[in-house]
Amino acid sequence: MPLQIEINSFSYKKSGIPVDVSGNGGGFVFDCRFIFNPGRMDEYKSLTGKDSEVIQFLDSQKTMSEFLESVYKLITPAIKNYIERNFTHLMINFGCTGGQHRSVYSAEMTKKFIIKNFPDVTVTVNHREFPHLNI
Repeated sequence: MPLQIEINSFSYKKSGIPVDVSGNGGGFVFDCRFIFNPGRMDEYKSLTGKDSEVIQFLDSQKTMSEFLESVYKLITPAIKNYIERNFTHLMINFGCTGGQHRSVYSAEMTKKFIIKNFPDVTVTVNHREFPHLNI
């Protein structure tokens, strides 16, 4: 069975850190709240981290790109190790204040990174505060 990577975005205020139901007891949890929140700007309030305007804004933020590079450096050896050891589940979580902009964007970018670098794993993304985005 190939490694299944579950990526979650969530709100610290609304739902808290996701529970790992796989029986492994957890995974990575990354806090995006230190990155400037585009939700504080009127033009982005009703949008999410999957909307092109928010993506462009967060793509332009040096703090966001540095954060994601750090995330990738942490998860890469774990994914390699899990594959080598035939593990079947890894959970990666991104939280922010509302679970709408930064965490959604981070989850989506991490999915792209994993698919590009580890094509044999299965990746699912769950946006806990915005389940309609789980397409």
